[in-house]
Amino acid sequence: MQSSSTISSRAGRTSRKILRFFIVAVVIAGLFFVWWNYYYTYSEGYRYGLLQKFSHKGNVFKTYEGEMILSSVKGNNNVAIASEKFYFSVTDKTVAQQLDNLQGHVVTLHYKQTKHPAFWRGDSEYIVDSVKQE
Repeated sequence: MQSSSTISSRAGRTSRKILRFFIVAVVIAGLFFVWWNYYYTYSEGYRYGLLQKFSHKGNVFKTYEGEMILSSVKGNNNVAIASEKFYFSVTDKTVAQQLDNLQGHVVTLHYKQTKHPAFWRGDSEYIVDSVKQE
């Protein structure tokens, strides 16, 4: 017959194993959640338009933010009539420097879209990783 201390010792080891498993599962689920929402590439593509604004801003986390006018219809003298704005963030300093020098020019941007913006990477879910002047 087993003593009560042996039974309680086994129960204690089993509950510690279950607790460890639960903690590991919660940490893995948390890491997956962060990856899925902030790093997983939901879509990627190109945008073509006039680079209207580019800045380096933020209180604690300084990020590079840009604004581009996407023109669908042009009028006389090649002036955009119907347009929409494309807001984006840049994480690469080399790309940021290129964009800073191209304000006011027509460019093609390659972007990757995440599900949510991450405050440490920028204000937008669109992260630009390359630029080409047209």
